Amino acid sequence: MLVVDDEESLLELVAYNLRRNGLEPVLARDGAEALRRLEERRPQVIILDIMLPDTDGFTLCRHLRERGVQTPILMLTARDSEIDKVLGLELGADDYVTKPFSPRELVARIKALLRRTEGRRQQIGPILIDYTGHEVYRDGQRVQLTPTEFKLLATLASEPGRAFSRQELLDRVWGEESFGDPRTVDVHVRHLREKLERNPSQPEWILTVRGHGYKLNSPLPRL
Repeated sequence: MLVVDDEESLLELVAYNLRRNGLEPVLARDGAEALRRLEERRPQVIILDIMLPDTDGFTLCRHLRERGVQTPILMLTARDSEIDKVLGLELGADDYVTKPFSPRELVARIKALLRRTEGRRQQIGPILIDYTGHEVYRDGQRVQLTPTEFKLLATLASEPGRAFSRQELLDRVWGEESFGDPRTVDVHVRHLREKLERNPSQPEWILTVRGHGYKLNSPLPRL
């Protein structure tokens, strides 16, 4: 969760309540710092105050949407006029909370936004696939993939734990009409491992199925 606000006491309050609910906050005190944080990692939700020292939340929201950032944005402000609320929503915000607010209400609204966006993201271990933004993150850090690498990862992620043959991956990613060498799959899997695995020579997530092909590890749920 990225929280953007210049009031230190409010930042601490929001951060405390997010942590209590198992949500990890990243804090920014102005628009410039928020953009730097977004370069480092893509949060699940952006909590954005309208009044900031170097810009305003409306401008920052519009800027993010123009850049193609589809992360849900929840506006947080002391303003209570209908015009401000409508403007924020028209510029791309997904929800709006007015100060003073109940921390329980804020957390509930954040969780509602997360539920609305679940279908556009998939988390497998430390790997997060954002299908809407066509982006991939490892431990919160954005990883640059080529379009082919993304399609290969998405194919493996479509059925975690299932072993795909090299030929099947070749057909799905490069097309059934392609006449590519199945070893092409090996090359692209190696590139994915180099970008996504802690130790590419001992992969934890993109696994080889001997004599067959590859699968994406499906971690067991914690009891």
